Amino acid sequence: MKRIAALLITIPLLTSPAQAQAITETWLNQRTLDLSFHSSAIGTTVKARILLPRTWSRTAARTWPVVYAYQGGRDDYTSWTRETDIERLSADQDVMVVMPTGGDNGSYTDWWNHGRGGVPRWETFHTSELLQVMTRYRAGNRRAALGVSSGGQGAMAYAARHPGLFRYAGSFSGPTHLTMDGMQAFLTVTNLLGSGLDAFRIFGVPGLDDANWRAHDPYVLASNLRGTGLYVSSGTTGLNGPHTPPGAQWRLTQLSEIFIGRMNQTFVTRLRDLGIPVTAHIYGDGWHAWPEWTQELHTAWPLVIQALTD
Repeated sequence: MKRIAALLITIPLLTSPAQAQAITETWLNQRTLDLSFHSSAIGTTVKARILLPRTWSRTAARTWPVVYAYQGGRDDYTSWTRETDIERLSADQDVMVVMPTGGDNGSYTDWWNHGRGGVPRWETFHTSELLQVMTRYRAGNRRAALGVSSGGQGAMAYAARHPGLFRYAGSFSGPTHLTMDGMQAFLTVTNLLGSGLDAFRIFGVPGLDDANWRAHDPYVLASNLRGTGLYVSSGTTGLNGPHTPPGAQWRLTQLSEIFIGRMNQTFVTRLRDLGIPVTAHIYGDGWHAWPEWTQELHTAWPLVIQALTD
């Protein structure tokens, strides 16, 4: 993808009209724009990639619906365009796609930090600060959220914690029942091994800080999802599946899909017990990886577009 230009501009970003923030714009092609700016919620520079509709204009009187697509852990804001054909899927749709950074291991929450709060505040960034920035690019209030892995947890948790913020939420292999037996330990160890950080800073110490875990658990908050279109998918075995690339080497980390599959099975059952409509694809074999998630994107995309444009 050819980089065309980089332009530094200053626009109002923070809540006070007297404050302004420098945003670096890097155009990769006529539809793809990368943003870089300082986030007070995260406490450092953050990035986001935008796919703009062909009808977009910076000075338009109208606004556009937005699909917010969240990355998984140990990845970055370029993952959706690097790993999927979302650019092609959105090319003929009159919607924006915004792919913000989720951090190396942000876990889509304002970090507990042993009860002290403070940075990083990923939920505040994604559900408030970023939305404010996007209004400068004519983003409207018709929104959908999609996510893979921890980004799927983010999409569901944000939709449940902020009812009405999104018309549609989709999770592909996302942890959707954080407080299910054994899952707090699984997620804490995964975060610890993945980055070596103090994993208890994220949601807190299991047992001691269970109230905070429950406050971010899509399963616990499921009733808040009534009225939001929902798509939930995951595998259950982590074994090679129909979308596994030929010759790909299986890794032990794929076993995480077993735990995630258990969470999603209980989450979908919970939604249905509550009478909340959900489109679910809980399949058997398949990796915790992009080939599976790309297929789920293709299935969910028409439902997302319908929710945004009806």
